[in-house]
Amino acid sequence: MTDGARADDTTQVDANGQQTLDEEVMHAAVGTTQPLPQPKLSKRAREVHPFRAMQIGERANVMIAAGDDIIKLNVGQPDYGAPEPVRLAMRDLYDGRPLPYTESRGLPQLRARIARFYAQQHNVNVDPERIVITEGGSSALLLAAALTVDDGDEVIIADPSYPTNRELVRSFGGVVVDVPTSAATRFHLTPQLLDDYWSKRTTAVMVTSPSNPTGTTIQEDTLRAVCDYAAERGAWRIVDETYLDLADVNPDGSRVPSVLSIDANAIVCSSFSKYFGMTGWRLGWLVVPDNVVDAVDRLAANFFLSAHTPTQMAAMACFDDEALAVGEQRRLELLERRSIVVDGLADLGLPVDVAPNGAFYAYFDVSSTGLTATEFCERALMEAHVALTPGADFGEATADTHVRLSYAASRDALREGLKRLKAFVDGLQKATADGR
Repeated sequence: MTDGARADDTTQVDANGQQTLDEEVMHAAVGTTQPLPQPKLSKRAREVHPFRAMQIGERANVMIAAGDDIIKLNVGQPDYGAPEPVRLAMRDLYDGRPLPYTESRGLPQLRARIARFYAQQHNVNVDPERIVITEGGSSALLLAAALTVDDGDEVIIADPSYPTNRELVRSFGGVVVDVPTSAATRFHLTPQLLDDYWSKRTTAVMVTSPSNPTGTTIQEDTLRAVCDYAAERGAWRIVDETYLDLADVNPDGSRVPSVLSIDANAIVCSSFSKYFGMTGWRLGWLVVPDNVVDAVDRLAANFFLSAHTPTQMAAMACFDDEALAVGEQRRLELLERRSIVVDGLADLGLPVDVAPNGAFYAYFDVSSTGLTATEFCERALMEAHVALTPGADFGEATADTHVRLSYAASRDALREGLKRLKAFVDGLQKATADGR
């Protein structure tokens, strides 16, 4: 402060000679001497469960940044990217041309390509008007829940199953009815299970086939019976087919059928993320019955206006012959990776109750180790530097006993991960034998 200058009564001078506003005056400036009240967080935000697979991935990334060599087998993210025709198409789009919003339901040309894909791949005719392009498969699930769930509605879901489905149902005021499943039903719902858990408040059944986390498909006759049971009672059938085109072909060489060939009025959620390797591109689709097209159009417009325009345009190349051939090659590659994992887990003495035949996951039982699934995953990450996902992510029935391993990683990563897990499990067994 210069000679003759005077700080007024509301300022003080700090050690560096800078004027600072008195703390009491600062409170007075906002009209109170008490801490400001905090805005209220919504009930859904307070109660939403963590997505443990992503949390474990974040911890693994921190360890990688610190210099640790982590094998990440926790997230269903293929190590391959989009087929080359799709990448080239996306690159060419960024030439300065306008990229305006599309229709809320997406580019008509892309919806037509998807409809043709259903005809060619699954021998089922789908009107392109029934298809909605979404911001990833998650947004398709979001729209499906928004379209069908009101306060107090009960939605039947298999336990274990994809965790996001539960959170979306709850976010729209619905009540999740978790139905414990087992290896005896391939971890899928059956008509008998529906009968056991059905109530007058049941309004929808959600099926994921192939399943996340078990990798198993629901048998065709079981799916038909489940859909018939729900339809006869006026309930929605919501089927997540994100992994459908990765499923093993039938003995006669035919594809595992889409639910649309069984139940034309089912709501189908799907994605470009898995078969086409476009996880970060965030593009999916929804197929709805004719009579709800207008309603889902309004919801889509209000929720996200439209999906990303250049991604939609580039995704049309997914259905070219070259890209489809790449998809089939990758499906066959995943069969080789599955053999590595299933054989490797058997060598570890960690059984896979039902061999996966669809999604790239192995769901194995760790109860013989004396650890809960969460303890197993935490220690495997810290001690073996292998990231896995505990069963608690997928429900309560197998929360403590089972762990999901994603074999979307490379063959080398899978072999190294299994080698580390073997050393880890051997160490657990030795400690038990030594009485520690």
